[in-house]
Amino acid sequence: MRDILNFLVERKEMKMTKIRGFELVSSYTNLDLLPKRETAHAAGYDLKVAERTVIAPGEIVLVPTGVKAYMQAGEVLYLYDRSSNPRKKGLVLINSVGVIDGDYYGNPGNEGHIFAQMKNITDQEVVLEVGKRVVQAVFAPFLIADGDEADGVRTGGFGSTGH
Repeated sequence: MRDILNFLVERKEMKMTKIRGFELVSSYTNLDLLPKRETAHAAGYDLKVAERTVIAPGEIVLVPTGVKAYMQAGEVLYLYDRSSNPRKKGLVLINSVGVIDGDYYGNPGNEGHIFAQMKNITDQEVVLEVGKRVVQAVFAPFLIADGDEADGVRTGGFGSTGH
C-alpha cells in the first residue's frame, strides 16, 4: 500500500513540475488566450490576438498575444505564420519565423510577452479582433556549435538580444 501511495505522490509532483508551456502575462486575465492545439496531430499551438489591433495598408505592427512561454534548456519556441493569413486576412508574419529563446520568459523588459510581427499586404485596413488566431507556435530542441561560449544575460524584451 505504501508503494502505491508513494507512486501517486511522485506522479502528482511530476505533473506539478513545469517542463514547457504557456502562461498569461500579468496584464491579461482572459484564460481563452492560452494557446492550444486544435487536433491531436498538430505540431503548432495557436496564439491569439490579445488586444483589438488595426493595421493600415503596408504597416508592420507588433500584435500582442497576452502570453509568455517557458521551456527547458536546449529548447526554443518558433512562431510560424498561419497558412490562411495571406489569403484570408492579407497578413504575413514579416520576419518569416519568430524565434522565442528560453531566456525571453520573465525578462524585466516585458515579462516575456510574445508578440507577432505582422504586416498588412493589402491596400485596405485589416482589423484583428481579440481571440482570433494569428500565428502558430512550435516548441523544438536546438543544437549549439563546438566551442560555443555564450555567457551573456538577456536584459530586455522584444528584439533586445545583443543590444
